[in-house]
Amino acid sequence: MTETVAADQLKDLVQRIQNLQEQKQEIADDIKDIYAEAKSLGFDTKALRRVIAYLKDPAQQTETLHVFQTYLHALGIEGGGLLDPARLEAGETEKGK
Repeated sequence: MTETVAADQLKDLVQRIQNLQEQKQEIADDIKDIYAEAKSLGFDTKALRRVIAYLKDPAQQTETLHVFQTYLHALGIEGGGLLDPARLEAGETEKGK
């Protein structure tokens, strides 16, 4: 009797995992479709992915911007101010400067 219960539990777990994997693939396909739609509308999907990453973890993205700006400065490349994390967090843009 115990073996039957364990087998049923195992089958249930496997089925649940398979269902979630299918849902995960469907969601991944939906996201891919949205990026394709954005591209067809003329949006830069690379930038869009960065925006999504920023919204997911602003602290990590702000740190990445600091490092990027440091590298630009070290290379003597001007224009790093456009990526000033403090300005980005405050919602400033070149137009609103």
